[in-house]
Amino acid sequence: MNRNLVQKIGFFVLTLSAIAVVAPILVVVGIIFFEGVRALSWEFISAMPYEGMKEGGIFPAILGTLILTFGTALAAIPIGVGGTVYLAEYARDTWMTRAIRLAIVNLAGIPSIVYGLFGLGMFVLFLHMGTSILAGVLTLAIMTLPVIISTAEEALRAVPMEFRTVSASLGGTRWQGIRHIVLPQALPGIITGTILGLLRAAGETAPILFTVAAFYLPRLPQSPFDQVMSLPYHLYVISTQVPGMPISVQYGTALVLLILVLSMNVGATIIRSYFRRRRQW
Repeated sequence: MNRNLVQKIGFFVLTLSAIAVVAPILVVVGIIFFEGVRALSWEFISAMPYEGMKEGGIFPAILGTLILTFGTALAAIPIGVGGTVYLAEYARDTWMTRAIRLAIVNLAGIPSIVYGLFGLGMFVLFLHMGTSILAGVLTLAIMTLPVIISTAEEALRAVPMEFRTVSASLGGTRWQGIRHIVLPQALPGIITGTILGLLRAAGETAPILFTVAAFYLPRLPQSPFDQVMSLPYHLYVISTQVPGMPISVQYGTALVLLILVLSMNVGATIIRSYFRRRRQW
């Protein structure tokens, strides 16, 4: 068969595959946008819900999602990046480190409902935190850590060894080389892994179902031991548990969650592009 013909057939198959993947996503996003934009208003975003959540807004759910996401970042990023630096730069290649890496990869594929049950048993019951922001944040942080560690380690290992050699030849300690040279060069990849983990945490329902989410709260949270409403759980509740809920409210909530996740993604892309332009290789 003619080589050019084979190439054209290959490109055609790849194009069809890309369309088959992208088209359903665009259709879903389009439906959510056109149906949800009717419900969007300042009251919908900034007001408390009432009348069985059929009226008012979703501000407590938005605030709860932001609290859980940023709390997860505060808990997961230092531990994740610190553990990654140790595995990639300090730990020797032994059976123990290989077992740890295998465990991290396996943990990244565990269903989120399992993390929710673990959080219920460990934080809510055993440590007596109750259903609270603290229990939910710690559960989401544990769920996020495998993604952060895996992607951050790949980013650190992608930095050429010559950077470390030059730093050592100039009299720098290993930590000075990691802090001032390796980490800044690996930052785009670390940011990518961190955002992937946080986006998953922001959109999860199962882990917070057992540890922090509330059906409805008449007031905003006052301490880390309070419950919160969350957009994913709120969307689940109004779609399945509240009879007669206007469809526009359901789509509006989904649209707000989509905008929140996309905003985080866009912000991370801008930051990643900035540091990537400063990368020296």
